[in-house]
Amino acid sequence: MTEPVPPTPVPPSEADRALKATQRAMWASGDYPAVAAHVIPNLGAVLTQACGIHAGQRVLDVGAGSGNVAIPAALTGAHVVASDLTPELFDVGRQMANARGVDLEWWEADAESLPFADGEFDVVTSCVGVMFAPHHQDSADEMVRVCAPNGTIGLINWTPTGFIGRMLAVMKPYAPQPPPGAQPPPLWGDEAHVRDLLGDRVTDVVARRDVVRVDRFDGPGEFRDYFKTNYGPTIAVYKALNDTEGAAGTADAADKAAALDAELVDLARQHDVGAGSFAMDWEYLLFTARKRG
Repeated sequence: MTEPVPPTPVPPSEADRALKATQRAMWASGDYPAVAAHVIPNLGAVLTQACGIHAGQRVLDVGAGSGNVAIPAALTGAHVVASDLTPELFDVGRQMANARGVDLEWWEADAESLPFADGEFDVVTSCVGVMFAPHHQDSADEMVRVCAPNGTIGLINWTPTGFIGRMLAVMKPYAPQPPPGAQPPPLWGDEAHVRDLLGDRVTDVVARRDVVRVDRFDGPGEFRDYFKTNYGPTIAVYKALNDTEGAAGTADAADKAAALDAELVDLARQHDVGAGSFAMDWEYLLFTARKRG
C-alpha cells in the first residue's frame, strides 16, 4: 500500500487528548485479546461474510483490537489494514495472524481522525470497536471518507437493550462522569442512530439484530470475575471506585464495589438462557451499507 495522504487533521483539544489517553490505557489493561478470542471468537467471521469480503479488496478494520475481523478478512485474500487507538493489542494480533498464515498491516490510529486517504478502501469494518470512540459523528464521517465510492461499510455493535448494553448501563452510576460531548457506546447498536450518522451518503442498508451465544463460564460469578480481570471498561470502573472513594473512606469504596459485584452477577443470572448449563445470548446489531458512488 502506498503511504496514505490523509487530510490535515484538526488538532485535538487538551480534553480530547486526555480522554484518548485514558481510553488507550483502559483497553491496554486486562486482556482484551483473550476476551475477543475466547468469548466472542466468531463475530469477526460473521462480519467478514456479511460484507462479502474477497481476495484483492482493500479492507480497513477500525477499532481492530487484536484482529477479530482483520484476520478472517485477510484469510479471504484481501489486503487488510487493522487500525486501533491501542497498539498494545497488536502483538497478540500479529502472533494470531502468523499462526493462521496471513499477513496484514497494523496501524495505530484514532477512529475519529484516521490516517488514510479519501476513498482508499473497498470495505471499511468495525466489530464492537468504533462504538467506544466518544464522538460518534466524527467516527462515522471518517469511516465514510476513507471508503471508496460504491464500497461497503460493515458494523457489528452491541445493542442498548442487549447484555453488554445493559452491563454498561449497570456500571454507569459507579463510573466517573464522561466528558461533555461523549456519547454512550451502545447507541451504535441502535439502527436509527447509525442511519442518522451515515445519512444519505450510503444506500442499500441491511440491518438486523442477532445474538452470540456465550457459554464459556460456569456461572454468573465466574463471568463477573473474568470481566473484572480482563475487560477494560469493567477494570476501569472498579479502579475508579478505588481511586475516588478510597481517599474518602475505604469502607465506602468496598461497599460500592460489593454492590457492583452483586449487580453484575444478577444481570448475568437474568440472561441465563436455561440451556442446561450456564449460557447467555448477547444481542448485537449487524449493519451493512454501500457508499454512494
